[in-house]
Amino acid sequence: MNDLPLADLDAFAAVARERSFRTAARKRGVSASALSEALRRLEAKLGVRLLNRTTRSVTPTEAGKRLLERLTPALGEIAGALDQVASERDSPAGTLRLNVPTIVARVILPPLVGRFMKAHPAITLEVTAEDGFIDVLAAGFDAGVRYEERVEKDMIAIPLGPRVQRYITAAAPDYLARRGEPQHPRDLLEHATVRHRFQNGVMLPWEFGEGDATIIIAPPSTVLANTIELEISAAVDGLGVIRTFEEFLKPEIEAGRLITVLDAWETSFPGPFLYYAGRRHLPAPLRAFVDFLKSEQRQAGR
Repeated sequence: MNDLPLADLDAFAAVARERSFRTAARKRGVSASALSEALRRLEAKLGVRLLNRTTRSVTPTEAGKRLLERLTPALGEIAGALDQVASERDSPAGTLRLNVPTIVARVILPPLVGRFMKAHPAITLEVTAEDGFIDVLAAGFDAGVRYEERVEKDMIAIPLGPRVQRYITAAAPDYLARRGEPQHPRDLLEHATVRHRFQNGVMLPWEFGEGDATIIIAPPSTVLANTIELEISAAVDGLGVIRTFEEFLKPEIEAGRLITVLDAWETSFPGPFLYYAGRRHLPAPLRAFVDFLKSEQRQAGR
């Protein structure tokens, strides 16, 4: 099996990750039929089906899943080695694929992206925003961004963005006029709230801290959503108390449409980290981004 074409293996990995011939073909700049032919050659050579194809879906078989799991890091090593050679000749080029939380995609990453892309115009950046925790390598990403408690221990992590962030609690002036201002987190059990529910259905309780004291509650909610825009709109309309990242609420607070409450119980925590596998040959775009972030931290005196 040593004569398996690397291009066919790479084509399989692309289709298996995207679960779509068309999407994989569009991202690679080739035709879907070319990828389909590569898959046929590979499956014929191996004598096993790697992908189940129907008119509506493409899903890896068990054999395909096992091959993809082993193949993804190996292809990454090859791409990294080639990119490193290319970067010694020219400026870094290629695609950098990041998986980040929505707060990072909307608030923290945009100013960094502008400076990074201007410094490295030959790099293409692909960002996927989601709040669930995934295996970034198996999913085909070069790196992920998460908060400290969700970074796997075997990954390399470097700071990205502000080193301290806060959760704050707020409500509309007319809501507070009608229902009164909560003086303690437990008072929220008698209030209406606007809460966030993740796409997987999980709805985290609210955690408050004051000194060494920690209080965790699950207040009743009048609005549940997985989009922050709707949640903020509901809070501004006086439908309940909201608790989320300070960056999301700051514009509404500065405009007077929301008022902070329970200020003594705001929660501070470390800012996000870029994390990636500690392999020897990083892809040139990822290496450039890592070096960029380290430079940003040095300039900020962190």
